[in-house]
Amino acid sequence: MAGRRRWTTDEILDAAAELLRTSDADSFSVRKLAAALGTDSSSLYRHFRSKTELLRAVADRVLLAAMDGHRAEGDWRRRLTALALHLREAFGRQPQLAAVWGRYASSGTGSRMVMEEVLQALRASGLPDAEIPVRYHRIAVLIAALIASEAGAVTVAPEEHEQGMELFRVAVLGADPERFPALAHFARDIHPLGADRRAVFEELLAAQLDQIEGVVRSRQGRTA
Repeated sequence: MAGRRRWTTDEILDAAAELLRTSDADSFSVRKLAAALGTDSSSLYRHFRSKTELLRAVADRVLLAAMDGHRAEGDWRRRLTALALHLREAFGRQPQLAAVWGRYASSGTGSRMVMEEVLQALRASGLPDAEIPVRYHRIAVLIAALIASEAGAVTVAPEEHEQGMELFRVAVLGADPERFPALAHFARDIHPLGADRRAVFEELLAAQLDQIEGVVRSRQGRTA
């Protein structure tokens, strides 16, 4: 009798990514993945030592795809902005994996490529080396949080989204002006969190880059 098929690492990651399109990291399991592949969990543990390691590898493939379309062009601000938008676009095509990246991070080649580009761009900004790790961390956390937040909104089922919008309208437009005077005053101009996310993404990133530029200019002024 023929033995069970031996799946390659890439095939396992393909299947995991597909399974994550219809579920989240909490409900995902190596057992479910093995069942989808028609094999047993032990065969998958030959490739990945744990569920976390597997999820990190899946997220890393998204980073690799983003870096494949990224070109380190322009000044440091343009490089960082272009990188952030490439990551946003890549996870926008696979929003379920954004939460995986935000929670489990990645330690593969894609992650190292992203880290290298951010660090190189920060060095090109004129920041002293001693300040670059802190600024790197702030940018990384900001980008991951914004992407995960946006992905969370995208993956909500239509009926759940509509229910949320109705609750929002009731909470805002129906606010008691005596108890919530400011909310009642601005009610018709307050938008749900899902509105205009692209502009918010770019504005918050620009604000972080403005801080870096301010630090560089301040140091340059002291040494002039």
